[in-house]
Amino acid sequence: MRATATLRATAWSLGLYAATTALLANPAAAQVPAEFYKGKQIQLIVGAGAGGAYDLVSRTMAQHWGRTIPGNPTFVVSNMHIASGLAMTNYMQMSAPKDGTVIGMGNANIALEPGLKMLSRDGGNVQFDALKLEWIGSPMQLPQVIWVFHTAPAKSFEDLRKEKIILGSMGVGGDNFVVPWLANQLLGTRMEMVTGYKSQAEIFSAAERGEVHGNTAVLPNLTSAKADWWRDKKVRVLMQASEKRIPLLPDVPTAVELAGSNKEAHEVLRFWSLKYAMSYPLFLAAGVPAERVRTIRDSFDALMKDDKFLVDAKRLAFEIDPMGGQAMMKLVADIVAAPKSLTDRVNVLMTPPSARK
Repeated sequence: MRATATLRATAWSLGLYAATTALLANPAAAQVPAEFYKGKQIQLIVGAGAGGAYDLVSRTMAQHWGRTIPGNPTFVVSNMHIASGLAMTNYMQMSAPKDGTVIGMGNANIALEPGLKMLSRDGGNVQFDALKLEWIGSPMQLPQVIWVFHTAPAKSFEDLRKEKIILGSMGVGGDNFVVPWLANQLLGTRMEMVTGYKSQAEIFSAAERGEVHGNTAVLPNLTSAKADWWRDKKVRVLMQASEKRIPLLPDVPTAVELAGSNKEAHEVLRFWSLKYAMSYPLFLAAGVPAERVRTIRDSFDALMKDDKFLVDAKRLAFEIDPMGGQAMMKLVADIVAAPKSLTDRVNVLMTPPSARK
């Protein structure tokens, strides 16, 4: 009996010693959220250039988010648009502090990277695991849309099959290249993508100059970032890269419905549309303490119901339709678990014919 009691006491002492040592090594981990975040500044890094919808959405959120976090920290927004958000996500995982003070708003293609490896040749530059990122939520669930300026020769989706339409793009890994490329392969369109633009704002300027006819973008790039164009009907939306039509675009066909009875086109385009349920994905790096992850997730959920934020969102024509962190974790897992036969087929479609073996 005495030996058993001694062993229990020793085990308890060792456990207390280990816990105390861990707290001394990382004293911030012992702080309650209000104590930790009080006086702190949270960095919200956007994996897109300034002037576009990702930038506008993130800055609008940043104006209000501190109120819903215990301790009321301030926010600062920065942009890291290289490689369609890949560089930002790598930075988040490899270099940024893992203490809950750095949040990323990335490209939804990050969830597709394990299977498709579009943002990095053969996945060699990927320094994160999409399944281990701590997904926080998305304020909206909106598809990318193909739009053209009012001076473009195309007035409907059918015209994209007849006319050569030139679209601006920031790079081959982003949706403003991938969506029209897949449409060309699967839906018979004739769009040509011009890459190298640094931001959505540059593409808008190029469309005004007649350098391009339009591009592919998240809808708030038109309804919010270019609200005057939207109001004055200076743009035409010709396709939604989704399975179901959204209420704002009841008369615009979706990519999946345009696939018709083509089974391959239907499967590929439906798979591609899954990620639009998290069109503005927010996340923390793997390794952030669980309590901080819960705090940021709870604060995001609260922000989505915050009256002042919702007033600003309505003023900017944001259709707030949030997806929470747990739902995003499941969605990412479903995307990553897609059959290899399907992701292999998408990879073939994404490879230029001249490079196919």
